[in-house]
Amino acid sequence: MTPADLSLTVAHAVRRAVGDGDLAVRELPDRLTVERPRPGGLGDWATNAALQLAGPSGLPPREVAEVLRRRLLDAPGIARVDITGPGFLNLTLRPDARAGAGRLLVERVRREGLRYGYGDALAGLPEDRVHFRVAEGADPRVRALTAAVAALLRSQGAPARVGDGASHGGSHGAHPGGSRGAHPRAGRDGERGVRLHARPPHYDVAALPPDARQWALLRPAPHDRVLDAAPLLRQTESGNGLFTVQYAHARSAALVRNAADLGFGAACADDRRDAQPGAAYDAHPGTPELLAALGDHPAVLLAAARQHAPDRLARHLEALADAFLGFQHTVLPLGDEKPSAAHRSRLALAEATGTVLAGGLSLLGVSAPTRL
Repeated sequence: MTPADLSLTVAHAVRRAVGDGDLAVRELPDRLTVERPRPGGLGDWATNAALQLAGPSGLPPREVAEVLRRRLLDAPGIARVDITGPGFLNLTLRPDARAGAGRLLVERVRREGLRYGYGDALAGLPEDRVHFRVAEGADPRVRALTAAVAALLRSQGAPARVGDGASHGGSHGAHPGGSRGAHPRAGRDGERGVRLHARPPHYDVAALPPDARQWALLRPAPHDRVLDAAPLLRQTESGNGLFTVQYAHARSAALVRNAADLGFGAACADDRRDAQPGAAYDAHPGTPELLAALGDHPAVLLAAARQHAPDRLARHLEALADAFLGFQHTVLPLGDEKPSAAHRSRLALAEATGTVLAGGLSLLGVSAPTRL
């Protein structure tokens, strides 16, 4: 079951509750969202539908949640429904439904490729919110931030563009609101455009290699100081998020090469003759965390674009890389083991992870090496 499937399932449960007279609601919400559980939550997915319906129904949120819980337990693919906090519904999927969701996710990534997570949610933004201007003499962080924000906006359908503009006496360094406090200003030719603000580097970042320079400038939030140079130059996963992400991408490529040497390739389908249901997408250590990180990628891209926050994407890539590095050891057969459908499915998941890492790095202006 995908998040879209679960949203329809929740909407169906609401309509049943209204039809049965348990909820007196005249108009249903336009959108009932399903997302990953927040800290302290349970299960695979969560929805705040009960909180949305509490006001219109005149009932406490937890009472609404209990009404919906009884109906959601009857839905195919749902094993358990818990109520947490003020009335959140936390949904735990059955193993076969979770495995099916994993296959659909991997198939989607393989189908969409580097554009996985792209959309058109921000296509309607007005011109003065997608035209960015960089003042003459702006520091390298402002330039890197502006380019990354424009790339993120374009990934969500906004026709963002970047142009040069003269300074009008304002500071181009630290700003109390970071990039979130950016606002339109007139350029030298009178054309308006958004100016982003960031804390300037405290050392000469030009001495860094290009990838390390981009990561140093974009990984922290704009109001934070750029990353120190020394950790970024160490080829180690400890304390170097850039190396972790690039290494995970290189490991994904290596697994594909090694599998080819063993005579098999990636495939999403589970063959029940030689794999237990869910063997590829649920039962092995690290797989649920990896699938969760992959599934979160579209929402992260949209949030990073909306908030002018490429640092959010960088942190997400680190989390995705960490999850993959905990999963990678399950991909290839061990010893005399023969490649099975489960191995092909796990290889497809590894390949999909590499694709998402490469796409995210590209938006940040960072390379995705296949060998390290």
